[in-house]
Amino acid sequence: MLVKQISVFVENREGKMREIAGILKENKIDIKTISLADTSDYGMLRMIVSDAEKAYEVLRDAGYPSKVTELLAVRSSNYAGCLYDILDALSNSVDNIEYLYTLPDEGEPYIVFKVADPETAEALMKEKGY
Repeated sequence: MLVKQISVFVENREGKMREIAGILKENKIDIKTISLADTSDYGMLRMIVSDAEKAYEVLRDAGYPSKVTELLAVRSSNYAGCLYDILDALSNSVDNIEYLYTLPDEGEPYIVFKVADPETAEALMKEKGY
């Protein structure tokens, strides 16, 4: 399935994450999953939220550079080699995976992939039974 991610460029300063979480809370936007990659000065915050477009607007209005990106989410199963099998199925249509992380769900989680063409990758995964 396709999901929308909000990416936020965050200054690496005390209280910034709390401020962002507060903005989302005030606007009743639920964080489904979150990832933060940082350097000494800045970080890239990636989230899947209940309303990516609204999150984009309220964070942009608060001065946080943001963007919305469509990603591929594939249901993961709990067996040894599941990630390999998913990557093997994707290998015919995906040149590069920029990053990935998990999206919790009741039951088995999803693995979320940033790929150049998520629509094509989604169609391939459906063909392969994912």
